[in-house]
Amino acid sequence: MRYSYLFLPIMVLLMCISVPGLSLAQEGPKIDTGDTAWMLTSAVLVLMMTIPGLFLFYGGLVRSKNALGTFMHSFFITALVSIQWVIIGYTLAFGPDISHIIGGLDWLGLKGVGADPSDVWATTIPHNLFMVYQLTFAVITVALITGSFAERAKFSTFIIFVLLWTTVIYDPLAHWVWGGGWIGAMGALDFAGGTVVHISSGAAALAAALMFGKRIGYGREPMAPHFLPYSVIGASLLWVGWFG
Repeated sequence: MRYSYLFLPIMVLLMCISVPGLSLAQEGPKIDTGDTAWMLTSAVLVLMMTIPGLFLFYGGLVRSKNALGTFMHSFFITALVSIQWVIIGYTLAFGPDISHIIGGLDWLGLKGVGADPSDVWATTIPHNLFMVYQLTFAVITVALITGSFAERAKFSTFIIFVLLWTTVIYDPLAHWVWGGGWIGAMGALDFAGGTVVHISSGAAALAAALMFGKRIGYGREPMAPHFLPYSVIGASLLWVGWFG
């Protein structure tokens, strides 16, 4: 047969098309619906740790006259850090690495962060979902600090502190550990935020408590918690939210 010489190349081509492992074209990252559903759930759980978990926990421990202000700490942090994260925080933490110190500005204002999976981070879920999940950790980290200066600081001082601390401390530290920075390059593993979240917020809280000092009237007037059931409910939500 005069066309028999075409038989072998055609068969090879058909095998490459039909067998995924032999495909000539390399497929990009694909979204996995199971991974996406779980990450959506996890993002909600971690956010729940801040609102309402943390604001109930701290709000129940202060005097009644300061309860609303303590509640607002967590609410305002959620709003302010969300804006900061969208504009510059995410790209500083997870943008393309610069000398293992900080992320580049490639994703400034979430440019290029959409519904398609990232080639680098969590390649089976939408990139913007990964961004939101990481946002919830940025929110709760700075919210944890507020317990150290509850009933002590002006709200205006608190706003400035939140914005500066998130940008100057949290974002670079998140990059060092999770975003390809020098700590992660040393082989450090931080699955639950022991370094990025808890060490950083604990150190900042200690520094804030030492700087602000005791509450006015401490030791001279009653300062009993005004409603401990709030704190118990908040602690329970923090416990459940940990599964995120």
